[in-house]
Amino acid sequence: MNDVTLFTLPGVGEVSSGDDLVALFLTALDAAGRTLEHHDVVVVTSKVVSKAEGRVVAFDGTAHDRERLIGLEATRILRRRGDLRITETRHGFVNANAGIDHSNTAAGTAVLLPLDPDRSARRFRAGLARQRGVDVGVVVTDTFGRAWRHGVVDVALGCAGLTPILDLRGTLDATGRRLDVTEVALIDEIAAASNLVMAKHAGTPFAVVRGLAGHFFGEGSVADHVVRRAHDDLFR
Repeated sequence: MNDVTLFTLPGVGEVSSGDDLVALFLTALDAAGRTLEHHDVVVVTSKVVSKAEGRVVAFDGTAHDRERLIGLEATRILRRRGDLRITETRHGFVNANAGIDHSNTAAGTAVLLPLDPDRSARRFRAGLARQRGVDVGVVVTDTFGRAWRHGVVDVALGCAGLTPILDLRGTLDATGRRLDVTEVALIDEIAAASNLVMAKHAGTPFAVVRGLAGHFFGEGSVADHVVRRAHDDLFR
């Protein structure tokens, strides 16, 4: 068994379009007296990814403008209740109001989801490898609600350098029984754990997870390995 530790990096200022997230992360890392180690996992919130990639748009706060943005971001609307829309995005994510976020952004604006979170994760990972010469995983996260349960948790929107799903089918449990359906969403577990140290009000968009076993690292993406396709979904 591995001991897993998590830490966040304070002191990251407001992120704007065109900012270099790798540079911001490394500056905060050095200021905190921390280093990156082989097979660390760097977690970065989709909010700052979107801001750096210019995914901030004008929003006047009205229901009409919210509908306009949802119409632009959602490929379809699955459910409606009041001003809530359960949508499917171009990424295949099923979430509330197409993931459009009005918190921690300037008045009169809203933040949209990154266009390709997996690509964003790959670029971030490549930048860290160039500048620090370490092989790490990267997870881009956002907060989602869950069907049939109150409360929200962070989930992975994109990843790089990690095996997104641990497929335990065909292995044996502690009693020797064969597992036939068990697949563990490793990157969602990392995302949820990281939110324990990343306070939304404190400007801490980065976290580092340390101590994961080596077999957790590999190739894969959220788009290809985590998003459930419609033909496998009993509820759409």
